Amino acid sequence: MEAKALPLSHFRARAGSPLLLSAEASSAARKGSGAPGRSRASRYDAGAPPSRAGMTGVPKLNPKFSTKRAGTSKVPIINFEVSHHRAVAAVRLLRADKGKAFVDLLNEKANDSGENEMGYVERTLGFSTRHLDDRDIRLVTVIVAGTVRWKRYIDYLIMSLCSEEKVFSNMEPLLLQILRIGFFEILKLNVPAYAVVDENVRLAKVALRPGAGNMVNAILRKLLLLKETDSLPLPNIEGDDRAQARALSIIYSHPVWMVRRWIRFLGKEEALKLMNWNNSDPYFSLRVNTTNGYTRDDLVNRLEDLQVHYEKSIMDEFVRIREGMQAVLQAGLLKEGMCAVQDESAGFVVSVVDPQPGETIMDCCAAPGGKTLFMASRLAGQGKVSALDINKGRLRILMEAAKCHNLDDIITDIHGDLRLYAKESTVKYDKVLLDAPCSGLGVLSKRADLRWNRQFEDLEELVCLQDELLDSASLLVKPGGVLIYSTCSIDHEENENRVTTFVQRHPEFTPQGVHGYVPAEFITDDGFYSSSPTKHSLDGAFAARLVRSMH
Repeated sequence: MEAKALPLSHFRARAGSPLLLSAEASSAARKGSGAPGRSRASRYDAGAPPSRAGMTGVPKLNPKFSTKRAGTSKVPIINFEVSHHRAVAAVRLLRADKGKAFVDLLNEKANDSGENEMGYVERTLGFSTRHLDDRDIRLVTVIVAGTVRWKRYIDYLIMSLCSEEKVFSNMEPLLLQILRIGFFEILKLNVPAYAVVDENVRLAKVALRPGAGNMVNAILRKLLLLKETDSLPLPNIEGDDRAQARALSIIYSHPVWMVRRWIRFLGKEEALKLMNWNNSDPYFSLRVNTTNGYTRDDLVNRLEDLQVHYEKSIMDEFVRIREGMQAVLQAGLLKEGMCAVQDESAGFVVSVVDPQPGETIMDCCAAPGGKTLFMASRLAGQGKVSALDINKGRLRILMEAAKCHNLDDIITDIHGDLRLYAKESTVKYDKVLLDAPCSGLGVLSKRADLRWNRQFEDLEELVCLQDELLDSASLLVKPGGVLIYSTCSIDHEENENRVTTFVQRHPEFTPQGVHGYVPAEFITDDGFYSSSPTKHSLDGAFAARLVRSMH
């Protein structure tokens, strides 16, 4: 999995995509990403004198914390005074701002995630903190994701409390991240005020300089006073539509263009509900792997053993959890092939495909592979799924997951660009799924940073790409076969409008209603599948069935 944002031709905004399908996926993706081979755990010389208060050379380390780098053995400088999870969160926020890290931090100890994080911290701050335990990782995840979600609102408040606007605009990046963390903890986590102030001031002093700590102290105390007196500055929702959208974009921390678009197409009330959903802590869904002989009851029993709270889904193979993903990962439930991380909205897309034993199916933009695996499991050992993707590293991860699920004899991977492959291939398929690259506007609760990485202009580019891919995918469908077009977007321009224009270009295809494939509450007036975060408490998704004529 590559940390750097991919071009639109590579982009896959899938439900739950920050979570990998196999336990080795995080490590494998890093190896396949083409990143430099430099060790992520650089160390300081044990004999060097500490340069900052509170830092100590520690000769005996946790065995999970390697000291080897480039053939040498060095002992890190570990600072026991600073808040370790806040230090890691600040560095991760810095890297996320530069597009070099995913916001979500859901890795296993087996992947040395703690060591990697310490390496980034040391290179950025000049010192390390102690090894991250499970609680630390959860705190980092919550703080980073929440701070990114609320960034626009938090920055508005920070700027309001600075003595001059240029103080905010010229603020060094690390200092800004420390302040953002403090604001999020005070406003959204209700962490005790003394802890927030003391810990973030100490971090700023040690990582930067005493003056930076003094600034953090002054601004956080201003915030606390305003919160206690219920006098936090907020923009007024007044003026024309554009002005109101700007104010709402600050209060609900979304880009202005999204707010304006949702108010226009959904109405103000529904737009506010959607933004509240996007700002809420996401749940994650687990799909049991029936191919390996497991049932949902087996998965539920394991979750109960791990003391992970769950709720059963409306889909038979799924359960939902809000917390405890670390326990699931570390217990090896994904690695042993008991389950995969997949939202029910994606499961319903597979229901629209309706894989039947003996069929040949093409998944055109397959990685990371959740739908590929689910479709293959529905074939009951009879039939084939071809998984095509432009990203070779992600295909490798997909096939590793297929082995875990005992589906590697059903799934064949194909590395290539769909637009070129469809022109050259003579093979036709019973069913072709195009789960197209899209804006991801239906999965913003799980992809905290995605809202800030999308511009209105991206929609225009994506629409053109979606049309190209639909035209190409149609070439692979047998006469009488079915083309299924799906996205994880809630935008009509990417969904219904793409189907309408495709049928105008390709009269040999006829839309077929999804009645009987998904529950009635998910079927639009035009017979398409559509899930809504606010109506169904699921990720937003869309799917249409298009049947090719026999002639």
